Amino acid sequence: MEKIILKADVLIIGGGAAGLFAAIRLSEMNPKISIIIAEKADIRRSGCLAAGVNALNAYIGENHAPEDYVNYAINDAHGIARHDLLLSMSERLNHVTRIIEKLGLKIFKDENGKYVTRGWRNVKINGENIKIILAQAVKNLKNVQILNHVNIANFLMENEKVIGAYGFGTQEKIFYNISSKATLISTGGASGIYLPNHSGFSRHQIWYSPFNTGAGYAMGIRAGAEMTTFEMRFIALRCKNTLSPTGTLAQGVGAEQINSRGELFQKKYGNTTSERVFSVTNENFFGRGPCYLQTIGISDEQEKNLIHAYFNMSPAKSLIWLESGEKPSKFNVEIAGSEPYIIGGHTASGYWIDNQRRTTLKNLYAAGDVAGGCPQKYVTGAFAEAEIAAETILSEIGYELTEKIADFEEFEQYFKNESNFEIDELEIAMQTSMDEYAGGISQNYRFNENQLNSAKKNIERIENLSNNLKAAEMYDLLKIYELRERLTIAKVLIEHLKARKETRWKGFYQNLDYPERDEKYNLFVNSKMTDEEVKIIYRKMKND
Repeated sequence: MEKIILKADVLIIGGGAAGLFAAIRLSEMNPKISIIIAEKADIRRSGCLAAGVNALNAYIGENHAPEDYVNYAINDAHGIARHDLLLSMSERLNHVTRIIEKLGLKIFKDENGKYVTRGWRNVKINGENIKIILAQAVKNLKNVQILNHVNIANFLMENEKVIGAYGFGTQEKIFYNISSKATLISTGGASGIYLPNHSGFSRHQIWYSPFNTGAGYAMGIRAGAEMTTFEMRFIALRCKNTLSPTGTLAQGVGAEQINSRGELFQKKYGNTTSERVFSVTNENFFGRGPCYLQTIGISDEQEKNLIHAYFNMSPAKSLIWLESGEKPSKFNVEIAGSEPYIIGGHTASGYWIDNQRRTTLKNLYAAGDVAGGCPQKYVTGAFAEAEIAAETILSEIGYELTEKIADFEEFEQYFKNESNFEIDELEIAMQTSMDEYAGGISQNYRFNENQLNSAKKNIERIENLSNNLKAAEMYDLLKIYELRERLTIAKVLIEHLKARKETRWKGFYQNLDYPERDEKYNLFVNSKMTDEEVKIIYRKMKND
């Protein structure tokens, strides 16, 4: 295997929204520093923004202040969120919106030149090309080296300090060793841990990016970083089959949730994100489904705008409407919950960080979906965190670079192994176990402690089997590492679910042993892995 040894002032792992924005801001603030971006796909179409987005869902509208957004996010998280992180993010939402507009993003404006909003918290955009815009801006930076199709597997560590990272090419037989003075982790959240809505050929037809495997979480967990709130899983309420967003229907045309009897049921459940999911799950559970968003009777103009909006972010929905003829003005849109995800952009899951976006590992910073404690950040929140992290990095970056060469035997071993199992077989075994014993779709997101203990036993067994998987080519090696990343996250998730002995987010999970909310658990459930064991840490609320 060819080995490429690199070094940079700043290493950015993950070329999604946060990673690319951080590179842009770092370069603008100090064009002399050297930056490497390592992305396992291609920065033009990677991460959760790969297909585009039709709104910037975190914005401070007229007659509102950043504190209003903080209060909204804390209320939506039923109290489990960091006030300090939310405020520092919210104060920058409009600022970063103006930056991305200057880079070329099309934001709708009214006749007075003001942004067209949906409610007070978001603005409408033409965002199909948002990743292209970010990627082009980064490509124009002379101090940035882009490594596409390079999968980073682990951090380089020395004395509990991150001094770089190492990985491998996904298309070429190359191992990469990158030393850096500072490292920003921005790899996104985790999908694929649970059995998805669809199986077989369509198993990648899910809400979140199927290739976001939680790599950044797993690297941090293995290195001993403190993580937070994995038990606040995110269940997306989406249009059934296509898993397309529902907010465009609910906010765009005021579509309300109804059951198969035509009853409006949402008010009796509440209106937080988790409560909206729970309402649909419960209506279906008690035989009042299917559930829909009531769109029958919308105007031709509204229907046209909807079809256009979904082409910008989830074209499958628009294509089905056009192909079947069952357009939303004539047929209500069926809705359902997704499988669970671990994602810090919507919930509070991720690295435990301080207000400057430092993790608990020295010289490692986090931004975007991988950063915990700061839910409802969406795209602009990821930008805001990236800018904060960039400023912190520049204020702290050292003058000395510690170089270390990784032992690449861990990669090479997979080409020598002999295994009785295929990679996909173990992935499906993991997802099935998590679905059945750790509160997946088939269990209506419900679980008890005995089930979690069964899940833990199964995940440990599958992890042991994965040690012997065989890779025939580099893409196989990538799939093995993606599986092992998900298994690491599953282990931590199970311990978090066991540790929160209450049910705080009914739509996101129901602990059948503890079915009600308990104010004793108005705290953060954190964890740290030591000697392969996950240790739970309870932390009091930090609201300064």
